[in-house]
Amino acid sequence: MLLLLILIPLSFTIPAIFAYQLFEKSGRQGWITFVPFYNLYVWLQIVKKPMWWYIFLLIPFINVFVFMLMIVELLKCFGRNGLLEHGFGAIFPFLYLPYLGFKEQFVFIDPDHREEIKKSFVREWADAIIFAVIAASIIRIFIFEAYSIPTSSMEKTLLVGDFLFVSKISYGPRAPMTPIAFPFVHHTLPLTKSTKSYIESVKLPYFRFPGFTKVKRHDAVVFNFPDGDTLSVKWQSNISYYSMVRDYGRERVWNDKTNFGDIISRPLDKRENFIKRCMGMPGDNLEIIDRQVYINGVMNESPGIRQFKYKVTTNGTRFNPKILEKLEITEDISSGNVGEYYITLTDNAVNEMKTFSNVISIEPVSEAKGVKDPNIFPHDNYHDWNFDNFGPIHIPKKGETVQIDLQNISLYERIIQVFEENKFEIRNDKIFINDVVSNSYTFKMDYFWMMGDNRHNSADSRVWGFVPENHIVGKASLVWFSLDPNKPLFGGKIRWNKIMRTVK
Repeated sequence: MLLLLILIPLSFTIPAIFAYQLFEKSGRQGWITFVPFYNLYVWLQIVKKPMWWYIFLLIPFINVFVFMLMIVELLKCFGRNGLLEHGFGAIFPFLYLPYLGFKEQFVFIDPDHREEIKKSFVREWADAIIFAVIAASIIRIFIFEAYSIPTSSMEKTLLVGDFLFVSKISYGPRAPMTPIAFPFVHHTLPLTKSTKSYIESVKLPYFRFPGFTKVKRHDAVVFNFPDGDTLSVKWQSNISYYSMVRDYGRERVWNDKTNFGDIISRPLDKRENFIKRCMGMPGDNLEIIDRQVYINGVMNESPGIRQFKYKVTTNGTRFNPKILEKLEITEDISSGNVGEYYITLTDNAVNEMKTFSNVISIEPVSEAKGVKDPNIFPHDNYHDWNFDNFGPIHIPKKGETVQIDLQNISLYERIIQVFEENKFEIRNDKIFINDVVSNSYTFKMDYFWMMGDNRHNSADSRVWGFVPENHIVGKASLVWFSLDPNKPLFGGKIRWNKIMRTVK
């Protein structure tokens, strides 16, 4: 809260300081630019705009856009009417405003005495387009953004083909870390396969504005893929680069262009966006026993619609496709012996399927405790974990110190080396952090444990580990539209009963 009380006045002071000389040229005192809130009130008087503009200067993020408009109006008072001048002044006021102030040839013209500038048709459209792009960009960066669901990892809570709004203001919007980028594009330019949509020469440190709330257990959260700092151009984030290195070796992954393509890196805010449910909070102890999640030793029930894989045995007859559609079974069905099917089902679907006359038994497909799955985090020789029996594992909390040794370092190595940017080595069976032998580590950030509701078809924290707080993008809030990718346009493609539903 103290930081917020400091930042708000500063945000209303620093930009105005650059107009010190321009205030004096307009007949005002230059020292006014140093007075928070009052400086922008006087600015509005100088450009002779209505005082109700000030209301929008008090609204977070919208005030950025309004301040840009005020800069443009101030530039007009000094005869600067070109589109490029307006754009440069709005984006780089710390350069352009002092330049105008120190140059004697630029004199103040009262707005009431300015000649009306007739804009060409092209200029009118250019101004409108730029206005729309800036406004939409501010909304997209700071308030909410539209996403689509490409995979079934959150079924049935979120379906493939759902279009949802993600609230960035809920947890506090994250300031862009790669600010120079093509608008409305995440990481790749349209009509290209790998051309970057951003410039990496300008990078900003992680900063998050205050939000309405904090990440809570069971929230459906959008975040940047923690394993997405390095990736294959061919496979993108569909297959983790690190899993490919484990399976095929680093040398082949880097040199086999036919199968893996080029290997590239991405800045944090340009990594792929994932959506999962937050199951573990900073400081929690989490364990999965026979598919059931336990938090700090207590069985945890998720509010989402979970589904697991089951072995369904019938008397040999097949399932009617219409029945499967009624049960909303969308995952591929595999078969074993005659009458044996492996189907992903929700709890309600299991109970209803048990009433079918052709169903003999329904058994959960579950890996036994102690059976090691090589695809499961932390990918070492000390932890025999799998999707259904995992942990116990401790989720790091900011400021918390843990003891580290060769048996548990694989749990925290990526945090220490990559997420918190320390030099890390293991030499002669000793752990070195920043060239110092270490047997403990104190975390600099909070971390979260994310899992998909489709528990047997979700690459989540069980595969790639913890999600750092600086990777959090926003909270999934509303599904505003939904399309069934398996149906034709005029044959039930639009899921009318799934439109305008909140994400729980």
